[in-house]
Amino acid sequence: MIEAAYKVVGFLVTLGVLVVFHELGHYIVARWCGVKVLRFSVGFGRIVAARRLGRDDTEWALSAIPLGGYVKMADEREGDVAPADIPRAFNRQSVWKRIAIVAAGPIANLLLAVVLYSATFMAGVPGQRAILADPTPGTAAAAAGIRAGDVVVAVDGEAVRSWQDLRWRMTKSQGQDSVVVAVEPAGPHAGDPPVKRTLAIGQLTPSEWEGNALAILGLRTDLGPPLIAELVPGKPGERAGLAAGDRITAIEGTPVRSPSDVAAITNAHPGTALTFTVERAGATQDVRVTPEASEQNGRTIGIAGLKLTVDPAVVERLSITVRYGPVQALEQGARRTWELSVFTLKTLGRIVIGEASLKNISGPLTLAEFAGQSAQAGPLAFVGYLALISISLGVLNLLPVPLLDGGHLLYYFAEVFKGSPVSDRAFEVGQRIGMAMLAVLMALALFNDVSRLF
Repeated sequence: MIEAAYKVVGFLVTLGVLVVFHELGHYIVARWCGVKVLRFSVGFGRIVAARRLGRDDTEWALSAIPLGGYVKMADEREGDVAPADIPRAFNRQSVWKRIAIVAAGPIANLLLAVVLYSATFMAGVPGQRAILADPTPGTAAAAAGIRAGDVVVAVDGEAVRSWQDLRWRMTKSQGQDSVVVAVEPAGPHAGDPPVKRTLAIGQLTPSEWEGNALAILGLRTDLGPPLIAELVPGKPGERAGLAAGDRITAIEGTPVRSPSDVAAITNAHPGTALTFTVERAGATQDVRVTPEASEQNGRTIGIAGLKLTVDPAVVERLSITVRYGPVQALEQGARRTWELSVFTLKTLGRIVIGEASLKNISGPLTLAEFAGQSAQAGPLAFVGYLALISISLGVLNLLPVPLLDGGHLLYYFAEVFKGSPVSDRAFEVGQRIGMAMLAVLMALALFNDVSRLF
């Protein structure tokens, strides 16, 4: 019940904040440009509550369907405009003013992301030091000469301060043949200047990037033998006799030093019996577990049904808080927003050409799921989630799809080049195409949501 409440409240807060900032962008620039705003609505459909404010008697409304919002301006194409307001009608403004008003919504979302990320960087983002364990033989990391105890300090020249930074830098490198990883060496060479290791990443498939790419490359951290925190009822781990509190030291004789090690081995062996070596009450014993097959992101993986945790003493040793001063935090916030915007566009492009799964497209149910999880994880996690979704909303609205802000911008830039507005016929056809595209996209997103649930 509490988890469901987090999801509902997190979802409503996420939508509310992002929609309000998006529409405020349109509203503020419209006012700056002298356009009369008739209504500012959070939500669509029937108006639930409203109040008129300001010298223009603008109606500030809350509507029944909380999946967006809109700013209604005086516009002769959409209804009668009082003679005194005709100079202030949206359609009477110069094309550059119309471009500014329409672009202001998505830009407001991107600026919000910069502010939110900057705030988290100033507050301090908890993380884990990027200390590597010995890579699995045969992996790209092993071939590159990575050794246990190496500390990653940069990827392709970009600084790495935590394991989270490392994961993002590697994810951003998707599509390259290789990356250069700078590490501070351990062992007898500890204290020497960072050494550069070239890591081949071009062989990874799209589904592997969507899974545990770092583990596949051999980049793993030494968290010690993981502990079983909980077993999923009815799943292979529980049926085999594993118990909460067991410490998993090896699988099929291969030592495991983190939860991701366990996941990598079980995922790679669907339907195959594996010997788990565990410590329980001071004694060591072997347990045979057969991971069940599960379809995820277009591939079959093995699932044991274990929820794992790390020894608290190890967590304390590896913990780090990444914090910046105000100016650096703003720089990092702007940089992270730019990088994620570019990454979002690249991912959309890969989906269009078939290099990434359509399952990456999510709808409101997944939005609510992750909103609830981030809210439960704490204020910093939730603020980071808001920033991420704000970027997605901003980027998607700038796409040149009719009905979206980017579609209107496409019309206006066409007007700039041809010297006159696009014809009513072209506008009507474009709107129909846009409506069909958005309907298909929403249907796919809902299908993916329901598939994830069941």
